[in-house]
Amino acid sequence: MYTPMVLAYLLFFIFFYYYSYILIGDTMSIKHITKNFFVFFFTIFIILYFVPTFANEKNNLNLNARSCIVLDRTSKKILFGKNEYNKVKMASTTKIMTATIILENCDLTKTVTISKKAARTGGSRLGLKAGDKLTILDLLYGLLLVSGNDAAVALAETCSGSISDFANLMNEKAKELGLNNTQFETPHGLDSDNHYTTAYELAILTDYALNNSTFFKIVGTKHYNITINGYQKSLTNTNELLGSLSRYLWSKDRFY
Repeated sequence: MYTPMVLAYLLFFIFFYYYSYILIGDTMSIKHITKNFFVFFFTIFIILYFVPTFANEKNNLNLNARSCIVLDRTSKKILFGKNEYNKVKMASTTKIMTATIILENCDLTKTVTISKKAARTGGSRLGLKAGDKLTILDLLYGLLLVSGNDAAVALAETCSGSISDFANLMNEKAKELGLNNTQFETPHGLDSDNHYTTAYELAILTDYALNNSTFFKIVGTKHYNITINGYQKSLTNTNELLGSLSRYLWSKDRFY
């Protein structure tokens, strides 16, 4: 616990003050020297006692999550991790990749007609009906603000013609990004045995997605009005932390 450097510093302090007293004499009292010594010793004690506690506190976090990660986006250094390399189901965080594929391959101003298949998609929904018309950009807001599974299917069909073909694009992008422990089967993330990632690779994907200015803008939006069949529909970001913490930015804060 007491490092050689600290012990050497302590011995130097003792030697310096008492040697100074021998040379200087009455100008420095024993009382003054003793007072300074105890101030110094108390400071060293605080450092030795509390710093290891703070340093190890991150390893004693009581987290319910089976896996998680805190990644510094600049250095890519892992600041905290728990089972961050374990394969897990990614649920609605799948939509980060869905949005990435759409942003890199589609005209956001294009108007889309919603299919029966998209309209019937369960889970969290934007509330689309078969035959509804809206732009790809509005579908993206529905995808990322309210986690619309129906919007995810509509986007996949518009981009690739089918969910399976869109999943192929997602897996090709994953391979391009070096996500070797990530596999996609759907654009929405409803549970599937062959649909998984790791906390680490999800962090890498998220870091990549946030470099796109449109993605960055959408996930940082708290309220937005989209247009369906010429009528406005108000959306509110389901991320309750957005806007409540300084400089907090995120969209997929929960699983569906």
